[in-house]
Amino acid sequence: MTTETLPNTAEVAKSAKLPGWYIVWRSIRFRRWLWLLNLAAMTVHVMSYQIMPLCLREFFNLLTHHGPARFDVWTLTALIVAGELIAVLGVFGLNLTNVPFYVHNLTLLRHNILRHILRRPGASALPDSPGEAVSRFRGDTIEIPNFALWMNDLLGSVAYCVVAVIIMMRINASITVFAILPLLVVGGIANLAAKRIAEYRRASRRAAGIVSGFIGELFGAVQAVKVATAEKDVLAHFHALNEDRRIISLRDRLFNEFLGSIFRNATNIGTGVILILAGQAMQAKTFTVGDFMLFVFYLGFISEVTTFFGLVVARYQQLGVSIDRMYRLMQDAPREGLIEPCDTYLDGRLPEVTYATECAFGPLHELEAEGLTFTFPGTENGIADVSLRIPRGSFTVITGRNGSGKTTLLRVLLGLLPKDAGEIRWNGHAIANAGEFFVPPHSAYTAQVPRLFSDPLRDNILMGMAKDNADVRRALYAAVLEEDLERLEDGLDTKVGPKGVKLSGGQIQRTAAARMFVREPELLIFDDLSSALDVETEHTLWERVFAREGITCLVVSHRKAALRQADQIIVMKDGRIEAAGSLPELLESCEEMQRLWHGELIPVEVGDE
Repeated sequence: MTTETLPNTAEVAKSAKLPGWYIVWRSIRFRRWLWLLNLAAMTVHVMSYQIMPLCLREFFNLLTHHGPARFDVWTLTALIVAGELIAVLGVFGLNLTNVPFYVHNLTLLRHNILRHILRRPGASALPDSPGEAVSRFRGDTIEIPNFALWMNDLLGSVAYCVVAVIIMMRINASITVFAILPLLVVGGIANLAAKRIAEYRRASRRAAGIVSGFIGELFGAVQAVKVATAEKDVLAHFHALNEDRRIISLRDRLFNEFLGSIFRNATNIGTGVILILAGQAMQAKTFTVGDFMLFVFYLGFISEVTTFFGLVVARYQQLGVSIDRMYRLMQDAPREGLIEPCDTYLDGRLPEVTYATECAFGPLHELEAEGLTFTFPGTENGIADVSLRIPRGSFTVITGRNGSGKTTLLRVLLGLLPKDAGEIRWNGHAIANAGEFFVPPHSAYTAQVPRLFSDPLRDNILMGMAKDNADVRRALYAAVLEEDLERLEDGLDTKVGPKGVKLSGGQIQRTAAARMFVREPELLIFDDLSSALDVETEHTLWERVFAREGITCLVVSHRKAALRQADQIIVMKDGRIEAAGSLPELLESCEEMQRLWHGELIPVEVGDE
């Protein structure tokens, strides 16, 4: 059982996100040897291209007799071949290091984002739609490892340019200065355009997230769209969102292409400067045809590096946008949370999954809650000053009209919503972090709408636990699913489809119940589990639950079958406990219970009478 707690909200609010350069630096440190080897391979690869212009200079000097030629044709050919072999060696090193560095860092970022999302209270919604969250996992996380690798490209290219400029300066300093000057001006333009680049990229990513979010919502609401015959309106709205995205993305792309064209045209200006100045130098025989060829070759490469530098500046601005979006998704995470090192398990090993088998404060004897209070932000809704006591082996039912706070009480008790006040005690021991405590073997919980995955029935029940088929079948029996299992085409191996679409509502609820039973927790917590069950199935379910020795249940329900079985009934009204006691006591003394029992506050369901 972990004792780590969520960070204090006030402390998190005071801490800003980490700057982009620091996150890139931490990603480099995470796999520093891969990055350093990648840098070495890139430097070898880029520097190998120094051989070609130097050989061309010697060749043209040899051809025109306008300068000293130190090598013959065969020596120059051998040098060019050697340069190509060195370039191939550099590419081989890049292939060995690029993908591992990229994938390890990408996995680290996605792991950390998901880890902090899962550490939030389970009932807390994401700050944006699921579609936008997927967009951040997919698109934003790639920016950091990409930028770290771009830095290697830039550093290797800068090393090449430094050597090139030194050689050019030694040949003719004045021509070198005037040829490079336009490229420096272009670099300044790139810096001035950085803010606009960031604005366009932020808008582009936001538009893409909106479209992704709408698609996700649409897939989840197909039936509602059909019932409302709103297909044309939905498609029209989808087209409008896509048109907005197209315009914004086009603006982003055009601006980047415009900057790229400026960078590329700077080469033409530099070449023109060389032509003008080199003509006079050639007449004075201080500048050869080979020198001219060397300058033109170097200038083209330096121009590409200048263009690339502008793109790196732009990419850094875009990186900041991606980091903002990732931190927003990781609400309440510490500053270091995004780039905190961990094992990425990409070497063939798998993490060892362990399940606690003993309760932190011993088997349940008594669960107490005192003064539990929670208010939904910006509203007056929630629960206030709720106290309850659940002894071992008891069946406690929480009931009340719709909106009375039943589900909210369960979620606060389980830590799925952060309590504003109150205390929860297990065998007299205060629980500091309910969200981390109320998991198996302490308790298991099934929500009103259970979530199943598009996996086999067995996997939906076990969720990674190492249990054999006998354990699964015992859990299915307890959940009254043994007859349904015989009718499934592949038995336990039947894929239930997205959200369990191949199963009925009652089968989904009972599968979730089997998921609880197979974990053998001390406390079973159901939120209206039997709402989709017929009376006979519900009766059998409760019989089998209570046949298990020492079982303790906390249930939200208004079904009479559950209320009749209850040792204790807690009646909720307006977020507070209206009354508590046995069914006969409440029917005699509590007006709210009397109205609930006779169906005046909640519609009577088939079979309740």
